[in-house]
Amino acid sequence: MEKLLVTGVAGGVGTRLRKLMKGVYPSIRWSDIRKPDDLAADEEFIAADLSQLAEVEKIVAGVEGIVHLGGYSVEGPWETILQANIVGCYNVFEAAYRAGVKRVVFASSNHAMGFYPRDKRIGINMPVRPDSRYGVSKTFGEAIGALYADKHGLRVTCLRIGNVGDVPLDQRRLAIWLKPEDLLALIRIGLEHPDIRYEIFYGASDNADSWWDNSNARRFGYHPQGNGGEFLHQAMAAQAELPPDPIGDRYQGGPFCSEEYDAGRAG
Repeated sequence: MEKLLVTGVAGGVGTRLRKLMKGVYPSIRWSDIRKPDDLAADEEFIAADLSQLAEVEKIVAGVEGIVHLGGYSVEGPWETILQANIVGCYNVFEAAYRAGVKRVVFASSNHAMGFYPRDKRIGINMPVRPDSRYGVSKTFGEAIGALYADKHGLRVTCLRIGNVGDVPLDQRRLAIWLKPEDLLALIRIGLEHPDIRYEIFYGASDNADSWWDNSNARRFGYHPQGNGGEFLHQAMAAQAELPPDPIGDRYQGGPFCSEEYDAGRAG
């Protein structure tokens, strides 16, 4: 990859990746709807609203690969999710296709699968069970990625990211924690592995209590370095400070499942 585009770089994950990816690829163009405050003089940045195709075509021009982190990163009103995560995601894939981009790594989310119970181990071939409008938008991104891979030959990798951070912050995140360096390793597989066509990986480190079978990522050479179990005591101490959540504590998506939950009223 001589020229790479990374969207969503003003967010928390994007900010971490800017530091980790510097020097990994010869040329990286960073983009977001707003300019990061700590942008260095030698970093190329072009602002873009992903819901506007013409703006997306501008940032995609001349790149070989895209890491698509951009969008609305939490639950929100439908119109917000629609424009940022669904229209915006379509625009990224369509602009990539028009520009002859070779590969896209799409930041999907664990919230595409959030309504699986925590006592069920799931792989990549299980049906999606989104826990929110945000989760629905991530299932759309995986589907549009599959369409452009199968119909147009774009090489696409979807990362169902857990929680990126220095340490897991509570009991749920012991299972889904993703060390930033492990995220970079997954991205590099998506951008560089010769056998990638269309793949889904779980974005998680080597966590002892993981709910996910990530053997597909390991098949492509993923060797995670982080292990959430190393932070068990501090994560459980933080968990003890949280109020009980009878719904969220049952499902993998946590509070994304309990927010607006009223299924008990049915039937």
